[in-house]
Amino acid sequence: MQKTDSKKTIAIIGAGISGLSAAAYAAKAGNNVHVYEKHAQPGGRARQFKTENGYVFDMGPSWYWMPDIIDNFFQDFGYKATDFYDLVSLNPQFEMIFNDGNIEVPETYEDLKTLFETLEIGAGKKLDAFMKSAKYKYEVGMKEFVNKPCHSWLEFFSPKIAMSALKLDLLSNFRDYVSKYFSNPKLKALMEFPVIFLGASPKNIPALYSLMNYGGYVLGTWYPMGGFYQLVLGMKKVAEEQGAVFHFNQNVEKIITEDGVAKGIVINGEFKEFDAIIASSDYHHTETLLSDELRNYDEKYWKNRTFAPSCLIYYLGFKEKLPNLKHHTLFFEHDMDDHIDTIYEDKKWPEKPLFYVCCPSKTDAHLAPEGHENVFLLMPLATGLSDDENTRERYFQEMISRLEKHTGVKDLVSKLDYKKSYCVADFINDYNAYEGNAYGLANTLSQTAVLKPAIKNKHLSNLFYTGQLTVPGPGVPPSIISGKIVAKEVNNIR
Repeated sequence: MQKTDSKKTIAIIGAGISGLSAAAYAAKAGNNVHVYEKHAQPGGRARQFKTENGYVFDMGPSWYWMPDIIDNFFQDFGYKATDFYDLVSLNPQFEMIFNDGNIEVPETYEDLKTLFETLEIGAGKKLDAFMKSAKYKYEVGMKEFVNKPCHSWLEFFSPKIAMSALKLDLLSNFRDYVSKYFSNPKLKALMEFPVIFLGASPKNIPALYSLMNYGGYVLGTWYPMGGFYQLVLGMKKVAEEQGAVFHFNQNVEKIITEDGVAKGIVINGEFKEFDAIIASSDYHHTETLLSDELRNYDEKYWKNRTFAPSCLIYYLGFKEKLPNLKHHTLFFEHDMDDHIDTIYEDKKWPEKPLFYVCCPSKTDAHLAPEGHENVFLLMPLATGLSDDENTRERYFQEMISRLEKHTGVKDLVSKLDYKKSYCVADFINDYNAYEGNAYGLANTLSQTAVLKPAIKNKHLSNLFYTGQLTVPGPGVPPSIISGKIVAKEVNNIR
């Protein structure tokens, strides 16, 4: 990034992944950067907490995929990710539990091909063809397509993107695309799983996102020792080395404007003046800090958006080790479409839920007391649901009973010595998340690129937005890219 002729004083609202990224790049460009975070620690949804009895829980992200994108951030500042934490390749990458048998996704691609061939004759060669196309999408999509501020479709009229348009499969849906290659139900579920958290049924997600299969299954599933929070700490250290200053327990109450310019922010009743503002906070919430006429979007706009899921999470500590449980386990005994339809069409709690279990103590024993187990349960939900304690507990019992069946351990509840739930209301309270969304906007075709909420305020020359509700979209790697994009945009204003 080129240095500006004049240094700007920049406020960044929120120290989530995109805010950390924006802080590092904006400070590297020679600006005076201050980050204001309402919580006592950085990370946003990727925060971490420790219990009095010795458990360490990552609160959000747990899938370390697309390691090259994450490493690119550190390389931009002269580092490698492994300068800040040890990365372990998981084997198996994860396990999927079906009602008629389980499959483990192996660490190496050759073993993955063997698994596919075992389940469906000829599927190994078809996987090669699928991943060849997915690799192309990944290299063009993650290195060309997503690195745009998306002010206009003209940004995508480069020769490379134009020549790649058909190969990117933007107009094909993911479900039909997968079905061209595989017919075995387990293989189809395995290939469709990564896009569930993009915010829609695979039948409504562009086939472009097969790039996620490559970014996960081929590039591998990794784990940063010490927890995902080590990435947050590494990014914060990089930002601080560039000169960014962090202020915690600082809740931004208002954005002050004058004559088409954001003049500064109010924190705890005190006005602080800045040349530019980057909001890594929830987009909708950020706009409530402005008067109505200065907002990019009204309430009707947000009501008509398709959001990625919220979720019900349980952080659990068990007093003994749980057998037969991998680091990542997906419980898919029920029909995936039934669960997806309850999220995106019915907007209600699922009757036969799918859910995910992360047990990082299988890889990193320091996250639990000796002989104990650290477990994280996550069930995707529709946004905007009422999540009273009785409802949470009902689904906890559902998940625990299926976990008991899988591990062979009876009465798991009696073996708990830590239990904490987190759901829609908590996302609203902690992150001002619109209707309690956990993953931002869905990556549907009608909410892609220029069709996402704009990265720049249309009425104020120096207010910008970053994070999962704007470009390029939800997830840790896209949020890192989002911070880089917005820092460059701020650096270009005069």
